[in-house]
Amino acid sequence: MKNSSVVALTLVSTVLLSACGAETATTAATAGAVKKQEIEQGKQTMEQVQQKVGESLQQMQQAPARAAD
Repeated sequence: MKNSSVVALTLVSTVLLSACGAETATTAATAGAVKKQEIEQGKQTMEQVQQKVGESLQQMQQAPARAAD
């Protein structure tokens, strides 16, 4: 009787700890996916800013030529 209680307790403990590990892994995966999305959005924003800076530089370079006309 005592052995079966120990086995049952060990089994329950193992299942509970495994579930905790699965939850931790799922949380880590979710956090990783969120971070990846943030990085992608940051890259898009950086590309948009670089494009606007490039356009501004072109306009600045063309301004003296337009003023001379």
